[in-house]
Amino acid sequence: MNLQMEMEHHRQVLIVRFIGELDHHTADHVRMKLDDAIHSRQTDHIVLSLKDLQFMDSSGIGVILGRYKLIKSKGGKMAVCDATKPVFRLLEMSGLFKIMPIYESESDALSSLEVVS
Repeated sequence: MNLQMEMEHHRQVLIVRFIGELDHHTADHVRMKLDDAIHSRQTDHIVLSLKDLQFMDSSGIGVILGRYKLIKSKGGKMAVCDATKPVFRLLEMSGLFKIMPIYESESDALSSLEVVS
């Protein structure tokens, strides 16, 4: 299965919705697209919506951590929302939730970043 990404800017927040699989086959492409979106627009925060992400491996965790470090270096925040059970389990085992919050919905994540429409 391939990966599709939908990206939307909402105020200074980049909302990224993943559909499919984020693994070693797709990680480099995702990394480049996200970095380009972060640098080409006014992006202060990132919300990753994972409700349609069917699979993720350690390469996906690497992509998330790298973008977390990038946005944090700019003074921003990053949040995850709507993770499927297998993806949630992987993120939990990786310790990612110790540095980054997870929310049940996109609107909850946006509210936490104080950018409610």
